[in-house]
Amino acid sequence: MSKTLFIKTWGCQMNAYDSARMADVLAPLGYRPTDSADGADMVILNTCHIREKAAEKVFSELGRLRELKSERADQGQRVILAVAGCVAQAEGAEIMARAPYVDIVFGPQTYHQLPEMVDRVTRPHGGRVIRTDFPPDSKFDSLPADTAGQGVTAFLSVQEGCDKFCTFCVVPYTRGAEFSRPATSIVAEAQRLVAAGAREITLLGQNVNAYHGEAPDGTSWGLGRLIRMLADIPELARLRYTTSHPCDMDDDLIAAHATVPQLMPFLHLPVQSGSNRVLAAMNRKHDSDDYRRIVERIRAARPDLALSSDFIVGFPDEQERDFEDTLRLVDEIGFAQAYSFKYSPRPGTPAAGMIRNQIPEQVKIERLAALQDLINRQQLAYNRSFIGRTVPVLFDRRGKRQGQIMGRTPFMQSVYVHAPDRGLATIAEVTITGAHANSLSGTLAGTAAAMTLPLVPARAAAMAVEVAS
Repeated sequence: MSKTLFIKTWGCQMNAYDSARMADVLAPLGYRPTDSADGADMVILNTCHIREKAAEKVFSELGRLRELKSERADQGQRVILAVAGCVAQAEGAEIMARAPYVDIVFGPQTYHQLPEMVDRVTRPHGGRVIRTDFPPDSKFDSLPADTAGQGVTAFLSVQEGCDKFCTFCVVPYTRGAEFSRPATSIVAEAQRLVAAGAREITLLGQNVNAYHGEAPDGTSWGLGRLIRMLADIPELARLRYTTSHPCDMDDDLIAAHATVPQLMPFLHLPVQSGSNRVLAAMNRKHDSDDYRRIVERIRAARPDLALSSDFIVGFPDEQERDFEDTLRLVDEIGFAQAYSFKYSPRPGTPAAGMIRNQIPEQVKIERLAALQDLINRQQLAYNRSFIGRTVPVLFDRRGKRQGQIMGRTPFMQSVYVHAPDRGLATIAEVTITGAHANSLSGTLAGTAAAMTLPLVPARAAAMAVEVAS
């Protein structure tokens, strides 16, 4: 009997990947995805603990779903309500106590056990389920081989967890220690994604360039070696990876940016601060000059590389001179885009205990505004530098307006053009005619019929790629 499943996802690409795999795991039980919680037989909130007031947002959503569940119960219908992800991992007991109408709470490492959890809560007198442990066996060993179609662009998790223990970050506590999947498993999943229509794959990890997975010969591969193998898959046009740590940008990975055509010239490399004093307090294990040298090496290997980063302002005891160091670093390096946030304490992290050194909220607001102004000016200038250039764009979605399709350049910029839907799932040359803060506009180079690299169903036989050491 067919049932419907609604998953609301907060946070990073890793959570988006996890949500897709949850749907895979539940598919054999008859659950089919739907785009609304209304009428769904099961609702999962896949949560993120990175942003401010993450737990409060989850409880607010749960309050709304409580009413929905009650209404359906009055109609004699059962709705299974579950909370997943990092908030579930960190605050599972609190969720169970404050929201007794929640049936299942489970962390990022246990969603492969969802069929057993659902079976338990649907039995007579089955009770509620909480699974926030770290099982000894990898969840990837138990996930279905077939992945739900993600479309022309797809995510693929290759690494999870982090051993860096930055003082502001909850990842080591919610995702656990670093774990890298075996290379053969990753290549096999990539082949299936391409066979299902993916033309671009983004490799995911909390600290993705710390990848050290088992190779076919029993040795260990780094991310650069894995990328080279994935680049041999027929019909896979583009590769990306995120998120990286500066300390793990090794020579082989940097060389891959110069030698692997499928590896796109875009790198998200968080630095968090330009102040050495703040970086030490964050336990980042690098200083600002280390970051500058790494960027210099990467740009020497790939001069056209677009760089993105993360910044936190108002970290405990951040002085004005520290913030000026951050502005100086941004000004010197130049970023195609960047994400910036006010520091907010995360329960259980060392920085949350620096009570006496917290920065006043108004100071955080002012510093964030100044930083974002600089970043936005750099991003706009970078985008404007593309006016008149012709670049390949992978079109993967319809635009907001009638007759538009949208895609991304190799440099991760969104581009929209007026073109028919038949241009979707193709890579076409686009001449850029306009530049905005967060997107580009353009026209197809030549005629609309000149779209290149049409998407065709990949045959299983064509997807055989030898996994060699």
